[in-house]
Amino acid sequence: MADTLLISGLSGAGKSTVLHALEDAGFFCTDNLPLEMLQDWILSMQGRNQQAAVCLDTRSGFSAQAIRAVIDDMAAPSDWSFVFVEADDAMLQRRFSTVRRRHPFPSSQDLMESIQLERESLKPLRDMADIVLDSSHLTPYELAEKVDFFCLREGKSSKQKVNAMACTVMSFSYKNGLPTHADIVFDMRFLPNPHYQAELAASTGRDQNVIAFLQQHKEVEQAEHYIQQWLAFVWPQLKKERKHYFTIAFGCSGGRHRSVYMTEQMASWLQSSGMVDPAIQHRELGIVQYAKDKKSSVGVVA
Repeated sequence: MADTLLISGLSGAGKSTVLHALEDAGFFCTDNLPLEMLQDWILSMQGRNQQAAVCLDTRSGFSAQAIRAVIDDMAAPSDWSFVFVEADDAMLQRRFSTVRRRHPFPSSQDLMESIQLERESLKPLRDMADIVLDSSHLTPYELAEKVDFFCLREGKSSKQKVNAMACTVMSFSYKNGLPTHADIVFDMRFLPNPHYQAELAASTGRDQNVIAFLQQHKEVEQAEHYIQQWLAFVWPQLKKERKHYFTIAFGCSGGRHRSVYMTEQMASWLQSSGMVDPAIQHRELGIVQYAKDKKSSVGVVA
């Protein structure tokens, strides 16, 4: 697949969804670009050495013939691909009726006539498309998955991650309040508490003496097993919903022992299972370990 994508299609068919999916994958995206700027835009993107996508449609005020003429004049047509997005008349009518927006095609006061006129005017563009995506029976998430499959997976480098999710696994103390940004919270206060062991009180769940203490209790192993089962079940669903950020929080009384231990264990399991390379945050210890560089920083954590 080429590094530059041209997006066009019918109004209401989902061109914005396609652009958002490409943007999430690292493309530089431009919507509703004036046609006379297309050649300069292409040269600019070549200078950036970055994958890019641009949307041209009837909102630009140019005919399909004019758009096609510019495309045909491009210096290196092998460097770009053309994606056309469409949907059937009934679905387009339903979408415009739902959002109560006026159809941008200016030739008619009747919605169905505008849809049909636009479809006919864009037929030359559809005929030259490398990929035609029909969104009639797709949710926005499903359309974005189609973009991932057709426009991103084919020919992508091994370093690219399609629809990659950023994940944070964190520990906290209930006495200092719940983390407001957490997507799921697990309460670890039912586990044996190392705080009541004099030789362990000053340590944390990152220290080997606390780890050894907790791992000798069967309920700790069981808790890890059930949390892993839940994460293995829910992870594909989160990716299907194209969730980009997910925070898993483990809480205990002081936020130093049990929650810290479980945070470390689950982050390690998520990484070793290949699900995600998570960042780690221990709120009460003031420790943040970022997934990218695996370096810990100690300080005040908001």
